[in-house]
Amino acid sequence: MSETASEIAGLRAALAASEARAEAAESELAQARAVVSTSEAMIKHLRLEIAKLRREQYGRSSERRARLIDQMELQLEELEAAATEDELVAEMVARTTPVAGVQRRRPARKPFPEHLPRERVVIEAPTTCTCCGSDRIVKMGEDGEPLCAIGSRTMASDTLEVIPRQWKVVQTVREKSPCRHCEKISQAPAPFHPTPRGWAGPNLLATILLEKFGRHQPLNRQAERYAREGVELSLSTLADQVGACAAALAPVHALIREHVLKAERLHGDDTTVPLLAKGGTKTARPWTCVRDDRPFAGGAPPAALFHFSRDREMAHPNRHLAGWQGVLQADAYGGYNDLYRDDRDPGPVESALCWSHARRKFFELADIKGNVRKRKPAHDISPVALEAVTRIDALFDVERQINGLDATSRLAARQRLSRPLVKELHDWMRAERDTMSKHNPVAKAIAYVFKADRWEAFTRFLENGRVCITNNAAERALRGVALGRKSWLFAGSERGGDRAAFMYSLIVTAKMNDIDPQAWLADVLARLPDMTASQVPTLLPWNWKPSEVRQAA
Repeated sequence: MSETASEIAGLRAALAASEARAEAAESELAQARAVVSTSEAMIKHLRLEIAKLRREQYGRSSERRARLIDQMELQLEELEAAATEDELVAEMVARTTPVAGVQRRRPARKPFPEHLPRERVVIEAPTTCTCCGSDRIVKMGEDGEPLCAIGSRTMASDTLEVIPRQWKVVQTVREKSPCRHCEKISQAPAPFHPTPRGWAGPNLLATILLEKFGRHQPLNRQAERYAREGVELSLSTLADQVGACAAALAPVHALIREHVLKAERLHGDDTTVPLLAKGGTKTARPWTCVRDDRPFAGGAPPAALFHFSRDREMAHPNRHLAGWQGVLQADAYGGYNDLYRDDRDPGPVESALCWSHARRKFFELADIKGNVRKRKPAHDISPVALEAVTRIDALFDVERQINGLDATSRLAARQRLSRPLVKELHDWMRAERDTMSKHNPVAKAIAYVFKADRWEAFTRFLENGRVCITNNAAERALRGVALGRKSWLFAGSERGGDRAAFMYSLIVTAKMNDIDPQAWLADVLARLPDMTASQVPTLLPWNWKPSEVRQAA
């Protein structure tokens, strides 16, 4: 019996030692990753400085050199943000394991311009002593954060903040009062900042994020605009805050992801963006999964979840939707086929294809206005394609009438109104296809609908009132990406693409809930540091109430 007890004690000791070694290895890995990210950012920063110096010395030799500097600035932006994220992770791990944290060398920040107005925010001292509870305390002075009083002079903590069309520096001071009874100095606790080092206020942070990811203005253009307004902020400084905000907003993003993947029906789609690569660019993919139950009067709020990948391989949708089961509304992309397998764990996903995609192929052959613009003769208009568009539009007319009704009412209306139209469309397309060559463009458009088992997926909406007839919800979510790539030209790195997908999830979800994303981000960044994990759900767009409304209530 004693031998068994000693063996158990030995195993427990070995397990504890193994866990300690694993924690130490994890901490060392995080520290090494932060060091590598910092080194890469420093190297890129030095290369950018060399390129700028060469350009100043030898003049504007070519447009290509100017574009090369823009590309280098974008790469530096992504590396700086990634380095800040890795550094924060290393600092969090270092708190639990005896491994030294990483201190990243940052360029010295210039003092805030003197011409900006100052606004004092005074945190009043306690009325009773925090040590003994006595009320015999008097005001002695005030200090900022950190404590830096020199003689009779006290310095406040300066935070750069932005309001529409106006800049200001917010000076936060904390009053302190000594107790005449016990000589203890009482002072209110220092406020938390949205990001480490706390030089930027939440409204400025929200402006930077929304300009970059919501209005598609790269940080180098933002820095130029801020400089014209009299405030010089370097690209590195702005990128540092983008990475810090991504780390701070991670709890909110995790809740949005959980909410989206609880849906019984999702919209899925992807689009293309150029990704900066050696020797040029390559085509990368932002993906989106959208939960929108409003068409069938569902009670769940809408939300969007974005992902990023270097290519369009089948492995990506499998990874994004691992463990999820339900109805997926998407196009006929073959990369989703693994999700529909019967032997999939936890079960097959049901496919519901988009009638807008099917209609588009016929519409391109029957676009009268488009042919007029291209100066094509009238006989190039396909009457069969025009008839197909007319028949599909009849289905859309029914959907407009039932949009917003509950699932049961929608299903009943579809059985009564849409099913006969779909049956007639099916028979008519088969009859027309049999009279055409398989190389006929109209026959190819018809084959898109009938290929493999697609007809069953196209008619899924006749059996389920929750299913939409189109996948337009996902296409609307990706519209901002399609507009943005014309402005920022390409993604600077795969890590930058992941960060962009992270921020798109927050911004698009806020817009879907009719919330101003800038006001929401500013309030979330201001309130998150003081919140516990159980309070974070109150910051989700569909639960969020602005601070003013909350205080009034």
